[in-house]
Amino acid sequence: MKIAFIGTHGVGKTTLCYDLASGLKRRNVNVDVVKEVARLSPLPINRQTSLDAQTWILTTQVAEEIRSASRHPVVVCDRSVLDNYAYMVFACGRQRPIERFVDWWMKSYQLLFKVPLSGEVEADGVRDTDLFFTRSIDRLVDDLLAEKKIAHRVLPAGQREAWAQIAADVVRDAPEMRSLF
Repeated sequence: MKIAFIGTHGVGKTTLCYDLASGLKRRNVNVDVVKEVARLSPLPINRQTSLDAQTWILTTQVAEEIRSASRHPVVVCDRSVLDNYAYMVFACGRQRPIERFVDWWMKSYQLLFKVPLSGEVEADGVRDTDLFFTRSIDRLVDDLLAEKKIAHRVLPAGQREAWAQIAADVVRDAPEMRSLF
């Protein structure tokens, strides 16, 4: 089972990934977290990104998901390829061959949680805190989800303290998880 927290940067996806994974581990579920790979990019990211950088990020994300799924029955992803593609679209426009791959790869996720943008993005020394940029990525993710009719759950804005429990309840009740509990 592959689960992804999706949305723009700085909204709490990483924290949610680790909260969910630790809860599953406490229930003796063999789970792994695929971390956001943009931070590892050898090329500029954020508003200074390029097609090469975003292609590296997207394909590295896929490689990490494959690696993780080969060893663990449950994989929690800090992003999906759709998020990574949204950054590419923002910087370089739509890339139809890559978009076809993204459409196909999105079918590999069993659960997607859209983490809403609420308030300011906290500076972490890597990700861009420009509000226009952050909001643009958030809108692109929403637009791509709607356009492609991708099933996902939107975590309720203004209820950040409940997000981890909401996600844990949905995962626990997923048919794919029955045999793991």
